[in-house]
Amino acid sequence: MNHVGIAFILTAIAGLSTGIGSCIAFFAKKTNTKFLSVSLGFSAGVMIYVSMLELLTGAMETLSVPFGKKTGTLLAIVSFFGGMAVIAIIDKLIPEEENPHSVTLPETADQVVKKDHKLMRTGLLTALAIGIHNFPEGLATFISALQEPSIAIPIVVAISIHNIPEGIAVSMPIYYASGDKKKAFWYSFASGLSEPLGAVIGYLLLMPIMNDTVNGVLFAVVSGIMVFISFDELLPAAREYGEEHLSIYGLIGGMAVMAISLWLFM
Repeated sequence: MNHVGIAFILTAIAGLSTGIGSCIAFFAKKTNTKFLSVSLGFSAGVMIYVSMLELLTGAMETLSVPFGKKTGTLLAIVSFFGGMAVIAIIDKLIPEEENPHSVTLPETADQVVKKDHKLMRTGLLTALAIGIHNFPEGLATFISALQEPSIAIPIVVAISIHNIPEGIAVSMPIYYASGDKKKAFWYSFASGLSEPLGAVIGYLLLMPIMNDTVNGVLFAVVSGIMVFISFDELLPAAREYGEEHLSIYGLIGGMAVMAISLWLFM
């Protein structure tokens, strides 16, 4: 098999590992809101840690090469907040879903319907953010594997590890909102498809124009998107569905797991 085929397979493995996280929807009990709270907090911790300590700092370093440290850092910061603006606009444009299912919670019917809507939107926005995040990630994995597959293997393992809780971040809200395990799985699984898609598009279209500037801006924008989703959707939902401290414990746990996984594959 040539390097292109190996690079694509490695990228697909990394992206589709979100399916492992999405399988949790098949084992979670619908009434276990404490598990939902911890899961959402955990996923927010993963996304915030990766965004601030990996994507944004990496973007600053990358953009400092062609523009110098001060200008490159400024461009990364502008791109970071630009990503937040993009997802805020998308948030406003996504309509409230009319959901026929109900969640078994000790609340009134109206309260349940409102929370169903919010959780469904949380899951969809998270799937969108993860999909956007996985696109340049897939491109980066593919390019490194294309140059030397052995170098890409630790990258693929690390990405696979942190894609598992990303799968949870999509599947759990959608499952709790709709009660449909298959829908939760496929939405979550589909969010990982953008990683091999990024590889294909990168190979066919972007390779001739990829440079430090494009790569740095992409990662800074994605960083802003993921931070916005974490603070605006994941953490509020986590606190709403569980005891206050559970979401924070999940947040810290997600950050710790992500930190360790990245450290192991330095």
